[in-house]
Amino acid sequence: MAKNSSSSTTVPDTAWLGRGRHLGPEPEQDVRRNLIALKAAGVLDDFLDLDPAEAARSTVLHPRDESADPGPSARRLFEARWRVAGDVTVRAQLTTYDPEARRKGSEGVTWILAAEARRAWAAHWPSPATMFWPDSDMVAWDHDTVPGVRLRTTNHLPKDDDELRRRLRDCTRESWFIHVVVHEAMTPDVMGQRPVSAFLPPSLRHRVVEHRGTPEQAQIVDYAMKRELSVRMPRGGAVVVPTAPPDPGYDADRFTVRSVFLDGSEPTELIGRVKEFAALPQPLPAEAERALTRLRQGWHLLTPDEELVHARTMVTRYAEALDAMTNSRDLYREAAEAAQAALAEVTGGDGVPRLPVPGPAKADGSPLSALTKAFGRFRDPHK
Repeated sequence: MAKNSSSSTTVPDTAWLGRGRHLGPEPEQDVRRNLIALKAAGVLDDFLDLDPAEAARSTVLHPRDESADPGPSARRLFEARWRVAGDVTVRAQLTTYDPEARRKGSEGVTWILAAEARRAWAAHWPSPATMFWPDSDMVAWDHDTVPGVRLRTTNHLPKDDDELRRRLRDCTRESWFIHVVVHEAMTPDVMGQRPVSAFLPPSLRHRVVEHRGTPEQAQIVDYAMKRELSVRMPRGGAVVVPTAPPDPGYDADRFTVRSVFLDGSEPTELIGRVKEFAALPQPLPAEAERALTRLRQGWHLLTPDEELVHARTMVTRYAEALDAMTNSRDLYREAAEAAQAALAEVTGGDGVPRLPVPGPAKADGSPLSALTKAFGRFRDPHK
């Protein structure tokens, strides 16, 4: 899922992460309509629509955790909760961002989606993307942050060699999605143009981007992939593209399919390789890690039971804080009383310091030593 990262941290098996761009005029309105419709249909338990600044100030679970702040470029924060497999709760946050914050000159609004379940994620569960975005080709929410690349369809590779290599580099280094390159042995008909993702399980369907090379691009695609990714593209076959840097569990031969029939039937071998690749440990980019942290520590949409637990936790925290304040007050009072007693000892109680009697100096006869002696009794809890 996560493609670009220098971190050794991997995506937890309980999480689903995605990042893309919405090219339409009203992305937040598209999200609201979908959330309202799914809650009315009973698909969602509940959802929230929050202003990012207000959400950061009113974080429920960790009020002082800065990681709950989605950042100054955030436009809107949405939360949703639903259940899968009967009683497994899924929490998800979708944040929309101004485009300038992610890529200079990019089009559309960038979005980041982080979802997490109470157990390991299953591919047959509903896609978190369709809980927020309508699963319709009429709404252009499914564009990758890499320009010219889109989910749920086939993306034809550039004709120019330099542009083709740049596309491969950007997809492996910047995209959070799994990328598959398919070479067409011959120009397919309408059924053969159906994207591979259509045959994937729901939760995997919106994590895969399919690239297509035309029949005449056989050599240029093979050369570019060998140069940029150290893998070979068989004529009429497909390759599940490695991450950058490649995962230790990635085997180029294992994730290369020699022949793919583009006739509208399910490419069983290729689908199996995609599922196998998705099961490998995926590197967690820093931005994805922050999104997952916000989901865990900046959550607002509590259930009644969670609200009760939260209220009890806050009562305990306030009681501890009050106890600490009371102890501090007692310590300050004891310190003041000790200081007054010490002062009285060296002044005789009338506020006038007693001068030492002329004669041989005594080790403990000075006002300073008397004051030190008095404070010494305060430091000793048994006196």
